[in-house]
Amino acid sequence: MMKYQKYDKYKDSEIEWLGYIPDSWTVRKIKWESPVYRGASPRPIEDPAYFDDEGEYAWVRISDVTASNTYLRETQQRLSDFGAGFSVKLQPGSLFLSIAGSVGKPCITAIKCCIHDGFVYFPKLKIENKFLYYIFASGEPYKGLGKMGTQLNLNTETVGSIQIPIPTPNEQNSIVEFLDRETTHIDTLIDKKQKIIELLKEKRTALITQAVTKGLNPDAKMKDSGIEWCDIFPEDWNVISLKWISKIYAGGTPDKSVETYWENGTIPWINSGAVNQKYITKYSDLITEDAYKSSSAKWIPKGSLVMALAGQGKTKGMVAYLEIDTTCNQSMAAIIPRKDIYSKYLMYWLEINYNNIRNLGGGDARDGINLEMIGAIKCPVPSLKEQKKIAEIIEKETERIEILKDKISIAIEKHKEYRTALISATVTGKIKVTQD
Repeated sequence: MMKYQKYDKYKDSEIEWLGYIPDSWTVRKIKWESPVYRGASPRPIEDPAYFDDEGEYAWVRISDVTASNTYLRETQQRLSDFGAGFSVKLQPGSLFLSIAGSVGKPCITAIKCCIHDGFVYFPKLKIENKFLYYIFASGEPYKGLGKMGTQLNLNTETVGSIQIPIPTPNEQNSIVEFLDRETTHIDTLIDKKQKIIELLKEKRTALITQAVTKGLNPDAKMKDSGIEWCDIFPEDWNVISLKWISKIYAGGTPDKSVETYWENGTIPWINSGAVNQKYITKYSDLITEDAYKSSSAKWIPKGSLVMALAGQGKTKGMVAYLEIDTTCNQSMAAIIPRKDIYSKYLMYWLEINYNNIRNLGGGDARDGINLEMIGAIKCPVPSLKEQKKIAEIIEKETERIEILKDKISIAIEKHKEYRTALISATVTGKIKVTQD
């Protein structure tokens, strides 16, 4: 049976992140346990001659490591034999560490792979590589080197100079076995909770879709919608293009090189990233009256919708509800519904068609959408009374779902914090793991 206890005697390691360690342990710099080398990239990296889908070695990018947990099991690309010759080849079981992008994240490859110079690796490692993995995973040895993530300053010298605790080989193995078992248990709990969150997201989407395409009356007679994005809807609903039920226009950005446009401003202004708020309650910046007059920025009244026309990642096509009067940049569309259209009902219709709207621009993440495309979107339109009732029910149910998601997310974060704390306490000898 596994039990937690302390070591009989401790000593001061005189290392900030370690503190007191078991008396029998030693402290050594990583570079004394293994050379620390950087990976390498074939150049220019865009040359197709360096890649082959059937290549023997996988090509590891930062995104592959970010998407991995302990072990790297797959990558998005593979190198040709020619390309692999210009990189650093690692065999399964090798430990490497990211020093760019997801800085400080360790990974153990389960496949043959090649790493670029955004990673360092540890050939001829004298200690158990999984033990060193857990030291890195604790985040503790980076104290004093910056913040975890992109602000850490890591290179072969800084990594090699990190001083780490060295238990006996048997203790290293016991620690690894213990942490493997305990973290697997914690990760299983986290995965189960994350799946519940995904199910709640699906439930929310299904709820909105049902409400804005089928209405609230389960006995309502249906007819062909004439809309590509939904097949049928209640026969007393209408189909109207967005441009006929709302005013649509883009914003503008005052000249960034004119500092006075952005100093002591009084006019709220938002950029495309604001749509991530869903309900926009705060501005991105303030511009001056002169800035407003010199640009194509326009006022958008509270209660309107805004949609991102472009943007990195998931931003393009996202819609949000304005809870403030504001102006916006040229990469956003303001959508001001007419009086017989309820903004929140319209928002839900546009929200569930997020992927369809993104594809209006051709489906390429780099291609934007424009005002004409948005104006042509066909919308199912029930009576104003029913629009409001639909939105009210959706809000009530989605609020309940969001509360559940928040509670589960908090529980997940607590599991993650406990996981990190357990790893830290174990690899620094604050707890002793023994097997009876």
